[in-house]
Amino acid sequence: MAYIGNELNTVFTVGKLYSIHYFEYMSTFAFEGESHDFWEFVYVDKGEINITAGTRNIVLKKGEVIFHEPNEFHNVKATGDIAPNLVVVAFECTSEAMQFFRRRILKLDDMERTLLANIIVEARHCFDCRLDNPYLQNMPKKEQEDFTGSEQLIRLYLEQFLIFLTRHPLSTTPSDTVSDSRSIKATKIRNDLEIFRRVIEYMEANLSEKLTIQKICRDNLVSRSQLQKLIMQQTGMGIIEYFSHLKIRAAKEMIRTQKMNFTQISDTLGYSSIHYFSRQFKKITGMTPSDYTSSIKAMSDPETAGK
Repeated sequence: MAYIGNELNTVFTVGKLYSIHYFEYMSTFAFEGESHDFWEFVYVDKGEINITAGTRNIVLKKGEVIFHEPNEFHNVKATGDIAPNLVVVAFECTSEAMQFFRRRILKLDDMERTLLANIIVEARHCFDCRLDNPYLQNMPKKEQEDFTGSEQLIRLYLEQFLIFLTRHPLSTTPSDTVSDSRSIKATKIRNDLEIFRRVIEYMEANLSEKLTIQKICRDNLVSRSQLQKLIMQQTGMGIIEYFSHLKIRAAKEMIRTQKMNFTQISDTLGYSSIHYFSRQFKKITGMTPSDYTSSIKAMSDPETAGK
């Protein structure tokens, strides 16, 4: 018997990678703008930003992504009230299918956000530089003695990310009449993710409180065992530990907003004292609040960022 192989078509082929960044901007940050002969996308992980894209002025909100086509002038400016977190990826792709992204703003789903997170993780393995320097123009590779596959994974995740985004107009909701095991499993996954999102939103809305597992379960109508299992699966932490991380993430944003001092931030987030706040901050970030402030300010200064 002679086997005949099928040649697989390729929709997107990513060639060169120019940058992968995850930025925590000050609320006063402004980038004067640039244009270049390759594609770039900006995703808002937290907050919102003002963006110029060619002749358009846009407010990009949390969960949204915008693509800048080659040679399109673009800039970024914080709104002044919110210290945003952004993912910015610049790459070469000459595939005709990239025209789909011209002048589009898209809302990411859970799978696409996961792919972006994977790209960031692999970039940290692959490149010998910080990913939070907005003025970095080249990314030196780490010297790899063993095969890790990080570069290939970045390309594959990025190409998969592009494919998933182009499917948005074609997405459909499975019929409620479908009852096979795969549909049931998919429904459970969606339900679990909805519970997870609801609990996270609840904790983010109560960062000033001293929450207990019992109170979180009661207010969100979820059992203790289900909640603990779900949080561990999604974050790798216990729920109270993750709540502490949310507090510190909020503290970092408040520091970058520059509207409160450390004592005020500590009080706002419900810490019993400034000393306990400082210990928790260093435990989670590896830096004191003062060290973090200095680091972020240095990264926001083009005169010192590259040094």
